[in-house]
Amino acid sequence: MAITRPHISIINLNVNALNSPIKRHEVAEWIKKQNPTIHCLQETLLRSKHKYRFKVKGWKMIFQANGIRRKARVVVLISDEIDFAIKKVKKDTEGHFIIIKCIMYQEDITLLNIYAPNQGAPKYVKQLLKELKGEIDQNTIVVEDLNTPLLDMDRLSKQKINTEITSSNDTLDQLDIINIYRAFHPKTAAYTFLYIHMEHSQGSTTYWVTEIASTKIRGLKSQQPYSLIIML
Repeated sequence: MAITRPHISIINLNVNALNSPIKRHEVAEWIKKQNPTIHCLQETLLRSKHKYRFKVKGWKMIFQANGIRRKARVVVLISDEIDFAIKKVKKDTEGHFIIIKCIMYQEDITLLNIYAPNQGAPKYVKQLLKELKGEIDQNTIVVEDLNTPLLDMDRLSKQKINTEITSSNDTLDQLDIINIYRAFHPKTAAYTFLYIHMEHSQGSTTYWVTEIASTKIRGLKSQQPYSLIIML
């Protein structure tokens, strides 16, 4: 059944470096096939001087947080087909996060894409969310790769949740940011990175979280990409 109401679809993917022209082409073709409204990438490893190497036809609006050193880097691509107006963009110099405040289909939306450092990820996320507390409003979508599952059921090893992870979860709770996948699948183990805070969701907003078939792109991180569809 075709979706007729205004909606946005979001896909998140850790690409594990886009330095190879072949891989950039594979990722671009995959994005076009999935055809999301918004596509969030982490760990592109593209430096500031190379940020124009990655382009996707149909997604001219590309927002990137690129640092000087070869690490991190997050990217947000916005479809040309969406009713979209930019209000504000904020990002760090290390390429770990980018926050975009915009209007989509006459709705104020805040989109935050995070790639946490490999070391000290829970502490970093907690501090970042506290610093961005003033930017997180009633319509906020957080897409992230934390490098650390926040729940026991999502962990591959028997390692227990430590105090730093517990503290990060407490911060998410305080900001009323929920794991949207976990809200629909409370007992299914999965390593996903879709969080949302939409206060008007009790009324007209509907969500779908859909698992995407495994990609054929080489050298990706192990987590499965998921699509979030938001009916406005």
